[in-house]
Parts: sequence; C-alpha cells; structure tokens
Amino acid sequence: MEFLSNLALGFSVALTPANLVFAFVGAMIGTLIGVLPGIGPIATIAMLLPLTFHLEPTAGLIMLAGIFYGAQYGGSTTAILINLPGETSSVVTTLDGHQMARNGRAGAALAAAALASFLAGCVSTALIATLAPPLARVGQSFGAPEYFSLMVLGLIAAVVLAHGSVLKAIAMIVLGLLLGLIGTDGNTGGQRFTFGLNELADGIDVATLAIGLFGISEIMANLTQRESSREPVVQKITRLWPTGEEFRRGWPAALRGTALGAVLGVLPGGGATLSAFAAYALEKRVSDRPGMFGRGAIEGVAAPEAANNAGAQSSFIPMLTLGLPGNPVMALMIGALMIHGIQPGPQIMTERPQMFWGMVASMWIGNLMLVIINLPLIGMWVQLLKVPYRFLYLAVLLFCAIGVYTVSNSPAAVVMAAIFGVAGFVFQRLSCEPAPLILGFVLGPLMEENLRRALRVSGGDPMIFVNRPISLGLLIVALVLLLIVALPAIRSGREQAFQE
Repeated sequence: MEFLSNLALGFSVALTPANLVFAFVGAMIGTLIGVLPGIGPIATIAMLLPLTFHLEPTAGLIMLAGIFYGAQYGGSTTAILINLPGETSSVVTTLDGHQMARNGRAGAALAAAALASFLAGCVSTALIATLAPPLARVGQSFGAPEYFSLMVLGLIAAVVLAHGSVLKAIAMIVLGLLLGLIGTDGNTGGQRFTFGLNELADGIDVATLAIGLFGISEIMANLTQRESSREPVVQKITRLWPTGEEFRRGWPAALRGTALGAVLGVLPGGGATLSAFAAYALEKRVSDRPGMFGRGAIEGVAAPEAANNAGAQSSFIPMLTLGLPGNPVMALMIGALMIHGIQPGPQIMTERPQMFWGMVASMWIGNLMLVIINLPLIGMWVQLLKVPYRFLYLAVLLFCAIGVYTVSNSPAAVVMAAIFGVAGFVFQRLSCEPAPLILGFVLGPLMEENLRRALRVSGGDPMIFVNRPISLGLLIVALVLLLIVALPAIRSGREQAFQE
C-alpha cells in the first residue's frame, strides 16, 4: 500500500502543468542533442545547470533527467538513417540499424529502437521505484566510515570500467580529487591551492569544470575533424512497424538488453554506453545467426537501444539513494541538487518525497513523450542535420559562455572554463577519458568530509574503517577489484573486451 501511495504522490506532482512542460522540454532537448552529433547530454546538462537555480528543484531535475534519457532515443535516429551516431551510446546501433535502412527497412529499425527504448525505460523506472526505498533504508544506517568506504569503492569501480588504460583512469581520478580540494577549507577557514587568486577562494564550480571538459573541448575536437558527408537514406519511409518475424527476434533481444543495461547502469562507471556495447556483444554470442550481425539483424538494433536506455535510467538508483554518482551525468545531477542546498543521499526520500517520487513518475511520462516525439518528427531531425557544424558550434560556444557566467557572474569563471576546455582537448589527444576526473571532483569533497568526521568520532584512529563490518566489506571489495584488474591476464582481457 505504501508503494502505491508513493506512486500516487509522484504522479500528482509529475502531472502538474508546469512539470509536464519541463518533462516535455527535457525530452525535446534530449532528442535534439541526441540527433546532433558532437554535443551530447553531458555538455548540454552542464550548460543548463545554472538555469535550474531559477527553477523549483523538482522541475529542474525532471528537465535534466529528460535530457539524459532523451538523448539515448535521439541518437538512434541519425545512427539508423545517416550512419552517424548523435550520441556515443548509439555508435553500436549504426552497425545493423543503417544496414536495415539501406535494405529498405528504415521504418522497422526506427520502430524497433523506439519500442525497445520505451520498454527499457518503463522497466528501469519500475526498478527505481522498487529498489530505491530499501536501498535508502540501508543507506540511512551508514555512518561516516561506511560512506567513505562506499565512495572509495565507487572510484575504484569507475577505474575498472573506464575505457583505455587503468593507469590513465587512476591519474584522472587523482587529478579530479585534487581539483576538488581547491578553495577554502570548511574546518580551518584556510585557503588551499588558490595560489593567491581570490577567484579560486570558493573553489571551482562543477558547471564550470563540466562545460570546459565536455562542452568546449568537444567543440575543439570536432573542429579539427573534416565535416563528414551525411547521406541520409533516400528511400521514403513508408512502414513504421516491424514484421512478425522481426518482432519474434526483436523482443527477446530487447528484454536481454534491458536486464543487462539495468545491472550495468547501477554500477559506478557503467551507464548507457557500456550497456549498449555489452548488449550487442551478448546478442552476437547467443544468436543462432551471428553471421547476420552487421548486415541488418534487428537484434543488433533492439538490444543496444534497450540497454542504453536501461543503463541511463538505472544509474539514477545509486545517485538518488546513496548520493553516489555512477557517471558524469549523475555527478552533474548531484551538482544540481547542491545548487538548491539539497544534500544527496538516502534522506532525500524522507525529507523530500514529492521531489523524489515526482521525478520517478515523470520518467514514465517522459518515455511516453519520447515515443511520440521521435517517430513522427523523423523528417524534421534529418533536415536539421543539414546545418553545417561550422554554424552550429558558434551557438553552442555562446551558450557555454552564458552558462558559466550565470553561475558566478564572474568573467574569471569563463576564462577557467576555456582553460578546462583546452585541458579536455589535450586529454582526448592523450586518450585520457575525462569521465573519472569529474567523478573524482564531485566525490572528493564528500570523501574528505566523511573521512574527517570518521576520524573525529574515533579520536584519530584509522582502524575505525576496518573495525566496522560494512566499511570493511566495502574496502575489501574495492581492493579485490583493484587486484583483479592489475592481473596481466585480466588486464589484457579487459582491453580486448573494450576493443570489441
């Protein structure tokens, strides 16, 4: 009964006219940035983060969440029709989706992607509603030592699941932790790593760092590449419904993709992109016709599209219940909560039930909106892709600068964002993934606070972290993960898996 009353509360909040508008705006913007290559949800959410300061917390989170999972829908449209993924998680969809389009089955591929995404979104939202309350109750029993150990585990898991070199991922996390220490020490009042610059006394804002690392650096990277020739499928899309045989092969693949994406989305360092690639690899292994993959297999569209949506939405579970961001977008969502003075963690469900359940209910509504938005507007999205990027990037850059300036009303923040943009571009060239950096940056101050609190309780005795069973268990899991990934056989297997 409590579950039903919570859902009723959520829908009463989500169905208000204002929140419906923000759910639609989020879904529409998400689809747009999913369609347009080279922008992505991280940069967009970072740009819009200052806007949420002027909104109700519930409305702001509903809009940002809609952008995140909406981008997974939009990315499939261009991946199928133009062989150009608008979003990283849609890269794998191009393999079979575009081949289906070239074979005259573009409508079936688009419908399969939309229906699989809708199924995964609904199931993942149900998982959030079901798993969040018990997880939050577990989180309420955590003290400072348990939270510190949980964050250590989260950062180690992010290293294990990060693309590329383990050493580079660790270096990025350490750099993020160091950047998070810049500013005024809350306990002593002294300034740390400010180098005498008053502009750094309050620390670096998460929006400034994210816009630079993910927005400006992405623009620089795109401008160094030749503008790709976009050749949309010229056949008229007449039928938007898969055949019976395509249904028979597509729905089990969508279910498997949903299950895999939901699991990987909960893990720190997981999320939409990893889920999509893992689901495609799984389908290829279990299929009775692996030779069809890459030549227009509908399972190669349904599974990754279901997985990326499930991974995107299930990543809200640790963020909402434990205050642990599993990916950069969730780190920005925590930033949005902090802008409103809301401490992320299990207390959200008891202190702000309208916000929590309203956002959960809005995900069901948003997924339904996305099906309606995506399929009828295919023609408009394809026309939009004809806009040259040399015109598009100027608008994106302007929005980046406005977003950064809005946060602090300081020109120095815009300069810092530009510096981080150059740094992000250099990181890309060095094959250093910036995602672990933003996780370290957000978790760093929280880890420091819980570390100090735990040591204060224990009188400075570090054994408090191993004397408490839950804390010890989390640290052991983190250590095991680190040792496993350090083994040569496991490391080579991990690299091969990411290559595939």
